[in-house]
Amino acid sequence: MFFVWSLTPSLLPRVWYLQGVATGISVAIGYGLGCLIAWVVRRCGVEPQWSQRTRRIGWWVLAGTALVLVPVFLVLGSWWQQIVRDLVGVPRAQRSFYLLVLLIALVVALLLLAAGRGLRRGTNRLTHFGDRFVPRPAARLAAVVVVLVLALFVLNGAVYRGVLGVAERSSEVADQGTAPGVVRPELPERSGSPASNEPWDTLGREGRTFVAGGPSAEQITTVTGASALTPIRVYAGRESADTVEGVAERVVAELERTKAFDRKVLAVVTTTGRGWVNANVAGAFEYVNGGDSAIAAMQYSFLPSALSFVADRENPQQAGRALFEAVYAAWSTRPEEKRPKLVVFGESLGSYGGQSAFASGPDIVARTDGALLVGTPNFAQPWGRITADRDPGSFERLPVVDAGHNIRFASRPDDADLPGPWQFPRVVFWQHASDPITWWSFRLLLQRPDWLREPLGPDVDPGMRWLPFVTFWQVTLDMVFSADVPSGFGHAYGPEAAQLWADILAPDGWDEAATLRVQNALSAQRDE
Repeated sequence: MFFVWSLTPSLLPRVWYLQGVATGISVAIGYGLGCLIAWVVRRCGVEPQWSQRTRRIGWWVLAGTALVLVPVFLVLGSWWQQIVRDLVGVPRAQRSFYLLVLLIALVVALLLLAAGRGLRRGTNRLTHFGDRFVPRPAARLAAVVVVLVLALFVLNGAVYRGVLGVAERSSEVADQGTAPGVVRPELPERSGSPASNEPWDTLGREGRTFVAGGPSAEQITTVTGASALTPIRVYAGRESADTVEGVAERVVAELERTKAFDRKVLAVVTTTGRGWVNANVAGAFEYVNGGDSAIAAMQYSFLPSALSFVADRENPQQAGRALFEAVYAAWSTRPEEKRPKLVVFGESLGSYGGQSAFASGPDIVARTDGALLVGTPNFAQPWGRITADRDPGSFERLPVVDAGHNIRFASRPDDADLPGPWQFPRVVFWQHASDPITWWSFRLLLQRPDWLREPLGPDVDPGMRWLPFVTFWQVTLDMVFSADVPSGFGHAYGPEAAQLWADILAPDGWDEAATLRVQNALSAQRDE
């Protein structure tokens, strides 16, 4: 049953080897649950005495069912994956590879079964040793506790002192490199330039990419048809100070140096992992503001986003608070009539970390002039509280909050167009219905979420269903390649940011034609 369930569609298309892993985990869970149910039944005193003939018939029926359902659902699973691929606009895969799903699933399931039986043998041996000194029930309980504690200790030790240690050291080395085509900027408006106090080689790989990128004043003028300024981009790398707070202060110093507080709009960005900023969101922000803008960002870790997502959730929060508070403090000293608009944006862990500077949705509205929070993880706050307190009748995947007075949610930019008035400041949570980063949660193990009770989003296969344990592992593995899909699906957020920034900031004289030109310019830049 769990084998069959695991092949059903989920949020995004999965390559065959990840499907094999998901299926193997599901099979092992199904076997474990079957053993648990059988044990509970026996403990309740129910032990059917089947005859040999009945047992033989039962096994033959089970074998016959498996011989039919396993190949049938391998075929169906490969077909469902083609449908999902068509839905998100990625090329179809070779369906014959799905034959290998069975092999991988069996290997994964057997490895997990062996691990489980190893733990059981350890528990039995400890119980046998302990019942010489205490009653057997007490010895059994103590053995279980000891084995679980040891297992958790070994896993935690291996992860934090082993895997993460190696990953951080190797990531720090990789961070010294520079992406192909990235050249040190000469403009004084950029950190890392000859005029900057931040040396080029301290910015980190993603920081160098960020300050060297973005549209020039000439490009903005060409696209918008209006005169433009050179956008300011300031950045500080993790190496620039001993603490996250120290790095944030260096960012503020760069804002002062570049006279960023004299611009029309200033954006505070919390980055992801090693310091990545979504080029589409940043570029769209600069186009919409005619270059009369500044973006402040910083690096807080050497770990890739995937590892930070799993094992390092404190640093993004600390960085998000430190950077916003440092910029906010400097911004607040300016006369109110001379301050730039202060906005925040961030994607994924950046959205999670950036939100930590605020106690609630109203706090974001009170302390900023707008926000664009993209692909927010399910564990982020205040996103979680805002979603839970949505207006009755609105969907979890697309909440309506206070009739959309200040805060709105969008999967597609047009979703932000609600019937009622949209007051300033405007806050947008941009999240795709097919983004596993947003919808992954441990609650998926045993609880069907509202987003799978409601009508599914247009970018989700209508055949997706919640299945206990299985859906959790499907969505978990969907995250692996969640950004490797076309813009508008999964965790890929692209040029559509231009329309959302235009909605949030409402610049004078802006129209849909200008939005379309910006989107085309960003798409062309991405394809280069």
